[in-house]
Amino acid sequence: MAGETLVRNARLADAERIFALIHLNRDQLMSRSLGNIVENIDRFFVAETDGEMSGCVTYQIHPELGNAAAASVEVQSLAVKSVFRRRGIGSALVEAVVKRVAPCRPKDLVALTFAPEFFGALGFVEVPKTQVMHKLYTGCINCTKHTDPFTCPEIAMKRSLS
Repeated sequence: MAGETLVRNARLADAERIFALIHLNRDQLMSRSLGNIVENIDRFFVAETDGEMSGCVTYQIHPELGNAAAASVEVQSLAVKSVFRRRGIGSALVEAVVKRVAPCRPKDLVALTFAPEFFGALGFVEVPKTQVMHKLYTGCINCTKHTDPFTCPEIAMKRSLS
């Protein structure tokens, strides 16, 4: 029988387990140093199933130049341990981000992903990468996996929050 899952704010004590979970999914996610996770722990959520960390997610707010009210929120480092997949944990983690950022009233959520079916089921639609330029300049520019963000196989997706 599947255990109960709790999604909660991450704590500093979770940082090493978050690092390990992201590392397990390194083919699908941008790597993060342990120091980066600690510095941003206040933006991480974790899922626990039967006392075991089953997933994690974080977010980054990206400004829209010239229009602060049109900022986007990027879903980042979404990972669920393979034995816990298809239980709604990833969806619950994304919705925790939505709930956290809702009072700020961002324009939309964005994700660059290898799992467009998952994000599509959550109301995201595929968009050209030119619609996520701030992400490309702040995140993709540091990627060591691909030389050009426009030839990277990740799919850009958006979900309107307005």
